[in-house]
Amino acid sequence: MSTVLGEAAPAAAAEAVPETPAAPAAPAADARTAAVAAEPSVTDVIRDAIVRGEYAPNQRLIEADLSSTFGASRATVRTALLELAGEGLVERLPNRGSRVRAISLDEAIEILEVRMRVEGLCAAKAAANVTDDEVAELRRLRDDMTESVAEGDLVEYSRLNRHLDVRIRDLSRHATASEVLGRLHAQIVRHQFKLSSRPQRAKVSVLQHAAIIDAITARDPEAAEQAVHRHLQSVIDALRELAS
Repeated sequence: MSTVLGEAAPAAAAEAVPETPAAPAAPAADARTAAVAAEPSVTDVIRDAIVRGEYAPNQRLIEADLSSTFGASRATVRTALLELAGEGLVERLPNRGSRVRAISLDEAIEILEVRMRVEGLCAAKAAANVTDDEVAELRRLRDDMTESVAEGDLVEYSRLNRHLDVRIRDLSRHATASEVLGRLHAQIVRHQFKLSSRPQRAKVSVLQHAAIIDAITARDPEAAEQAVHRHLQSVIDALRELAS
């Protein structure tokens, strides 16, 4: 983009009207730059595919195939896989490329135990920081989650659940905790998907999420933190029960 603009300048100068073409060019360039910035990166796209279960645990991730699938260069795909390895989603194998890292039940439980503390911190911070407009937003989200479970729309409930997790991190205004949680959550999403697809579990989960929202909107940091602890302990217990 910068090369094209750089080549256009001498032509404009030869016509002795450099200002005329330059004025409209800037907004167009800004719009194109904004559009590119809004597009998800290859790392984001592959991460989402792993999280959604499109690639199974231990499945090989072949750079040539990913390059063709996502329309990206091999170098870009290789960089994305290195980034995802740093997040714990991909495992790099010496002389054998990459594969989706399998997370055992025991490791998933350990991750949930860490999330319990960090998400509790975020919920407490959110309760201390939440504005009136954000209170209204969270209450609408609470109603939508309750309605989706009542209607048996577990796909929508799962989407709203993920949105709530992200919003609580945002409202905490705690960048370090948010970054940690983003990585931890992605690693065990497949285990939690097994639970969220069970109607009886959703009926329990939605009440726990409502309690978290109620504590945050009441601006009660201690209650918000405890509500998160109870919810994630319930997830741990349910995973153990499912495994047995």
